[in-house]
Amino acid sequence: MTADSSKNERADRYNAREAETRWQKAWDAQGIFATKNDDPRPKYYVLEMFPYPSGRIHMGHVRNYTMGDVVARFKRAMGNAVLHPMGWDAFGMPAENAAIDRKVHPKEWTYANIAAMKKQLQSMGLSLDWAREVATCDPTYYKHQQRMFLDFLKAGLVAREYRKVNWDPVDHTVLANEQVIDGRGWRSGALVEQRDLYQWVFKISDYAQDLLEALDTLDRWPDKVRLMQKNWIGRSEGLLVRFMLDTATTPSGETELEIFTTRPDTLFGAKFMAIAPDHPLAQAAAAKNPKLAEFIAEAKQIGTAQEAIDTAEKMGFDTGIRAVHPFDPNWKLPVYVANFILMDYGTGAIFGCPAHDQRDLDFVNKYGLGNTPVVLPPGQDPKTFAVTDVAYDGDGTMFNSKNDVVDLNGMTPQKAFDTVANTLAATTRGNRPVAQRQVNYRLRDWGISRQRYWGCPIPIIHCEQCGVVPVPVADLPVKLPDDVTFDKPGNPLDRHPTWKHVKCPSCGGEARRETDTMDTFVDSSWYFTRFTDPWNEAEPTTPAVANRWLPVDQYIGGIEHAILHLLYSRFFTRAMHKTGHVNIDEPFAGLFTQGMVVHETYRDKAGNWVEPANVTIEGMGDARTAKLTATGEPIEIGSIEKMSKSKKNTVDPDDIIGAYGADTARWFMLSDSPPERDVIWTEEGAQGAWRFVQRLWRLVGEIANVPVVAARPAQFSEQALALRKAAHRALNNVTDDIARLRFNRCVAHIYEFANALSEGIGSVETAPADDLAWALREAGDILVRLFHPMMPHLAEECWATLGHKTLVATEAWPQVEGDLLVENTITLPVQINGKKRADVTVPREAGKDEIEAAVLALDAVQKALDGKSPKKVIVVPQRIVNVVA
Repeated sequence: MTADSSKNERADRYNAREAETRWQKAWDAQGIFATKNDDPRPKYYVLEMFPYPSGRIHMGHVRNYTMGDVVARFKRAMGNAVLHPMGWDAFGMPAENAAIDRKVHPKEWTYANIAAMKKQLQSMGLSLDWAREVATCDPTYYKHQQRMFLDFLKAGLVAREYRKVNWDPVDHTVLANEQVIDGRGWRSGALVEQRDLYQWVFKISDYAQDLLEALDTLDRWPDKVRLMQKNWIGRSEGLLVRFMLDTATTPSGETELEIFTTRPDTLFGAKFMAIAPDHPLAQAAAAKNPKLAEFIAEAKQIGTAQEAIDTAEKMGFDTGIRAVHPFDPNWKLPVYVANFILMDYGTGAIFGCPAHDQRDLDFVNKYGLGNTPVVLPPGQDPKTFAVTDVAYDGDGTMFNSKNDVVDLNGMTPQKAFDTVANTLAATTRGNRPVAQRQVNYRLRDWGISRQRYWGCPIPIIHCEQCGVVPVPVADLPVKLPDDVTFDKPGNPLDRHPTWKHVKCPSCGGEARRETDTMDTFVDSSWYFTRFTDPWNEAEPTTPAVANRWLPVDQYIGGIEHAILHLLYSRFFTRAMHKTGHVNIDEPFAGLFTQGMVVHETYRDKAGNWVEPANVTIEGMGDARTAKLTATGEPIEIGSIEKMSKSKKNTVDPDDIIGAYGADTARWFMLSDSPPERDVIWTEEGAQGAWRFVQRLWRLVGEIANVPVVAARPAQFSEQALALRKAAHRALNNVTDDIARLRFNRCVAHIYEFANALSEGIGSVETAPADDLAWALREAGDILVRLFHPMMPHLAEECWATLGHKTLVATEAWPQVEGDLLVENTITLPVQINGKKRADVTVPREAGKDEIEAAVLALDAVQKALDGKSPKKVIVVPQRIVNVVA
């Protein structure tokens, strides 16, 4: 059967531009994506990480939000009450930079970007409940954030600490570790300094062990993300050891240096001690040594970022102080100030065993201190084993580790650990044990203070008489003033003539507001909770509603947020639990981290990056060439990399949607590769997706010409049954793979089903019999509902073409008929003398004799037997057949 040739050209081709706008209006008019909090159906909360309103969506957004939308539409069809909201992570430095560069207020810039990006997202046909939209820069949002800050403060989860920070001397602000690049401020390029400032912190370290242990319960999180969080929390079991100091060498008669070590088993390999530049002992020594003071000042240029410290050249300064080895009073170790030791981990001091720690080895090789290996690798000779440039950090047996006090030789490192710990714990000095076991965490408390304007004000007032005073809840929100200027570096709130001056709520005297604003990670650490009831003006949450919707069933976003955002959200949810705002601890039951969208890069002959939109590609494979579309100038085709503005290899979603429609972009994003991997955007791929859209449109048009059979036939012919089996097999596979977020496999199943349906309808020469007509109509309905989550606009148009008066977006997911999944035949591998040579297809219920006869008739078997009878034929039912020739 072919399409009716009398149809006009417009009807023969799907008009995405016209159809997509029309169906979006129809969905809005009926409000089918609005979610009611009293919906009695089983809940399902699907959420994509909300975007920063930069002004334009990019193809990464298209991929991320399409994935979430597929899940949302599928779960609605499965009968769930689906919560699928959207909002804006709207505070942050880029808005202040725009204010400086464009002479525009951050609020104006932010809300203009929100409007533009909202329009773009709506053009994608996402099934979002826009009534729940929030922007974190809106006072109606951050009012509740301030309320929770006060609740956390009352619960002991907030503190004000004097701590070391990264300070940008040009922008006059604290920088997060991630904003320090090669020792310089990410925006100003200035060398970052370490400063000690009062900072507001959230006591996330109180939950370190709980956050670590609970990772084992998150079985729907990627293993790699759980491992990244585990490493970030960084639990380590070790020993706190008190080294005696040679008082003749200390600046003011100091007698002791306390260190934390996870490797006390390697104490006999110690070659030096190292302390942080801001360790009290280092500061005392520097007061009497100008060169040491100069070294410490240089060391502070690195900043506080662990990555920067790890990658910087290992530098040290011998203070002249000597520490006494705990097992030998005559063994003196030099004490260095080192630029790779942090004061806020352990005690800010270590002993160095270079043979078994690469960082320590690099250090001693630089300063000629040598090394003594004390762990012998398996199979090595203790007389010849040596360490030169690569430390040995594996397992083995102890050697070179014996004196009159303790003998560790021959022990495993773990046994040696326990022996050292027990020996030193039993040794006292000044009525205290020389050592004690201790658990440390790499996780530090979360410093939230930022010296910038465009952030949530911290609701604190500083009074000379009363000290730190919380803003009364009745006075919230503390709003940002609109009349600020950005003509000078630093925080505009500090120099505002009136905003920071206020009466003390306690004594009524003159006081000043806290001018630091909150880290934007705070804004995104609870937005998923606010979505559950954004209309509650009095409280941050409506607990009963939040407890019903949370945790988020499926959270989708980039791997770049695998540590901080997710860890902070997990802490924040626990803090909200403690303060009564929710009754859960883990915010995200399921997590999926999608890959990036990547694209070829192009350069002109001058080496300048060229945008894909300005390039014409000719040829295929290795013969592909590129030229500048406007001039014909040859263009170099470069590597495939993440889409970025700097390399101009971006593709504008508006251009793609304008040329092909949103459904084509959505389909391509789902089809090209597994969703956890990167997807390579190509024009050829987009065109291929567009051709498939048109193919589906024509195929459904042909099915629409099949007569409607009201009653289901009692029996089906072999042809109709084969078509029904193909339909229900596709339905079963797509159902399973959407649930598993294997979207590319869903696409493959739909391609396969479309091929089978095309063959089925193409073989019909005349008007089909009732059973085949019914099967064709059923297959068409199933096909449209299968691709609806991926291509919703096309699905609505096709659903209407098939004569339905409803919206496919409101239709239930079709039910699989299990009997149609059972195949009547089975294919078994055939081995000849132990090697697989063929396959045989037989009826599933075939007996041994029938299977044996079919096997002996195979060409491969006959050739192997060469006219002779087989010595034996072994049939393993439903498994395999062995022929012994």
